Amino acid sequence: MVTLTAADILALLHKNGIEPSTLEEEAVSRLREKHLTVATAESCTGGMVSERITRVSGASEVFGCGVCSYSNEIKEKLLGVQHDTLTVLGAVSAETAIQMAEGVKKLSGADITVSLTGIAGPTGGTAEKPVGLVYMGVCNETDAYAVKLQLGEDKPREVIRTLAAAAALFTVIEEAHKYIES
Repeated sequence: MVTLTAADILALLHKNGIEPSTLEEEAVSRLREKHLTVATAESCTGGMVSERITRVSGASEVFGCGVCSYSNEIKEKLLGVQHDTLTVLGAVSAETAIQMAEGVKKLSGADITVSLTGIAGPTGGTAEKPVGLVYMGVCNETDAYAVKLQLGEDKPREVIRTLAAAAALFTVIEEAHKYIES
């Protein structure tokens, strides 16, 4: 599994010539170009990715569903995350992130889905799962995978949430890039 830090995310944006403040515009533009749709399932970001996408005029062409699944009960009932996954591995795990992305794909029918689940802090962290640990799930037409984000125990809650949302939006852009022009 790929692990990205805050510095890695910012370096990827810089390398690709994308400003963090315009990620949503780039994502919507890329999805439109490719005639693709996206859906989100968010826990620790509380709908931030969905909000950023829907800031862009015309986003309804590419975005139809965003689920804020903060509680385990909603992760289970609405997204189909397995009870055993939540009780054995926890809400903050790669497996939960993947199941969230798969669940919102099934719910929405979107081409690309992305999920985020993690510990934004400032409380809730443990030695095993520190503040700043976020798992991102991604599901496309052929694959589902997770990316581990280690965004820093010393960062404020909003910085962690903003970095996680940026990673998700960048991933949507990259996933859309993989599709052949339709």
